[in-house]
Amino acid sequence: MSSDDIKKIVISLGADLCKIAGIERFEDAPEGYHPRDVLPSCNSVISFACRFPAGTLACRTAVPYTRVRNSITAKMDAIALDLCIELEKKGFLAVPVPTNESQWDDKTGRWRSIVSQKHAAQAAGLGTIGRHSLLITPEFGSMVWLGTVLTEAELAEDPVLEKICNDCNLCVEACPHNALEKAELNQQVCWDNAFGDNEDTRNWEIYCHKCRDICPFNLGSENKNFKR
Repeated sequence: MSSDDIKKIVISLGADLCKIAGIERFEDAPEGYHPRDVLPSCNSVISFACRFPAGTLACRTAVPYTRVRNSITAKMDAIALDLCIELEKKGFLAVPVPTNESQWDDKTGRWRSIVSQKHAAQAAGLGTIGRHSLLITPEFGSMVWLGTVLTEAELAEDPVLEKICNDCNLCVEACPHNALEKAELNQQVCWDNAFGDNEDTRNWEIYCHKCRDICPFNLGSENKNFKR
């Protein structure tokens, strides 16, 4: 299968963007979280994204943003699973990376996906990681959700992109809990204050995305005319 074949399949399954990285682009992956730590025969990493509705940022309630996040997570996992099945029909082993699952890395004191979705996306040329630690794509800014598939198929890779974020530090200043003071996001501070149970409504909600809201690039070229 060619890279173009893969991209056509991914788009037909419901994704909006798809790019591919060769295995050599993951030399700096943390110990234990390299694609070959998951699939030893991995030669290519397929990264794809689905557009996240920009209107959810403008709501006065956290419910739409939270519900879209929950629904789109299931969608990304379904696309990844279906792509793996298509690849294996052609004789190539393939493994989906869960979209919203993480495990504790005692070496670094951080929660990690088995392979970082946003670093895979950056390596594949889908976008670049901003100061707020989110992936920014040219098309949709940071309003995307990411999926990843590892495969032993040797596929032509896409060029990486030039840095999009200009380090304006607006996200650093906007964070109400100073989670972005250092170069690396203070993961626990962010998570402790960005989502959880709403005692009034008795719902689990994502109630803070100020770093995403303030970013000059957060809507990308195709969403830029929407008012925030």
